[in-house]
Amino acid sequence: MSRTGTTSDRLTCAPSRAARELNLRRGEFDLAVDLGLIRTVPDEGGGGRRVTRAEIARLRSGDGFPDTLRERVATVGTTGGAQLMEVPPTRFTSLARYGLLIPVTFYLNRYRTVVWLYLAEELRQFAAEGSNARLLTARRTPAEIREGLKAGMDRRPRNWRGRHVGFLTRQAGDDPWARAAAVACLLDPADVADIVQDTHERARLARCRPRLPAHGAPGSPTAELAETLMTASDPDEVAWFRADLAHTMEAARRHHPVAEALAPAPPAGPDPLAPPPSPAAGPDPLAQPPAPAAEQPAHLAPISPHGLLSRLRRRGRRPAGRSRRYRITAGWPPSDEFPDARGSDPEETESGRRSCSVRRRRSAGSR
Repeated sequence: MSRTGTTSDRLTCAPSRAARELNLRRGEFDLAVDLGLIRTVPDEGGGGRRVTRAEIARLRSGDGFPDTLRERVATVGTTGGAQLMEVPPTRFTSLARYGLLIPVTFYLNRYRTVVWLYLAEELRQFAAEGSNARLLTARRTPAEIREGLKAGMDRRPRNWRGRHVGFLTRQAGDDPWARAAAVACLLDPADVADIVQDTHERARLARCRPRLPAHGAPGSPTAELAETLMTASDPDEVAWFRADLAHTMEAARRHHPVAEALAPAPPAGPDPLAPPPSPAAGPDPLAQPPAPAAEQPAHLAPISPHGLLSRLRRRGRRPAGRSRRYRITAGWPPSDEFPDARGSDPEETESGRRSCSVRRRRSAGSR
């Protein structure tokens, strides 16, 4: 039986299919989408972004396809970039760490070393600028760059985050909540909770959160290192992201407000506003008072301590324990015959002590 796709499936295709039809690797395709070279549309089923057939036809009809498109998304590392700009690798690294060369993506190798990649087209443009000739051809690196590198300056992660948030904002389009989520995904969750205190709003931001590049298995050291690189860390950078998030949240609340805050939890115990139980249901058996002692069965009727001792003697048993003297002061209701627990015990009286002594002597003689 043939499967008939929907109209949306016939007019659009998944990113993997679009990459094959454009003769691009998946990484090259993703970078082309980030740079705005390939336009995408949201999936109606909530499965991410898709590419229309018309967009694929437009790209395939361009001059020099596919070489022109692949050249625009070509990336190089430190060694390739130094060769392209005709400078030593150390000079290239110094310019990149100082922030003059902005990386477009990165990955972590098997030694968990960060490898930054740069657009080859941008490096060619930087080398062609006459104002940058001194940075490339001078015998020594300029003094301001040397001082910054001695202080441990490395602006590559920060420049990547600033560039990537621009990519995510472009893909968000006109949706204010998606634009706010694009800024929030690069902030620490504690900073997001400080700016967006409503739980409903944070849940909506989580639903609109864009997918960041994956590096390693979730929870692995590689993934943790990549998450650190993708989270704003410099104080002034964090302040800028927080201000941007607050501004985008105001626009989101104004255009598409969410529901009110969560209702408070119901108080513990019975509801004071609940109606009383219906009389037709009958009285609650747990609420009935206990039956009087006279109406209880004989085997459940309370007995006095003296009566309990007599019953044990008739059965040839005595309470467990090493002591031969017994004290039973609880477990029966008071009566007129035994007004209190201490006075009712026969062993607490003189006559009771004599009778117990006689019983012990008789028991010893019988054994």
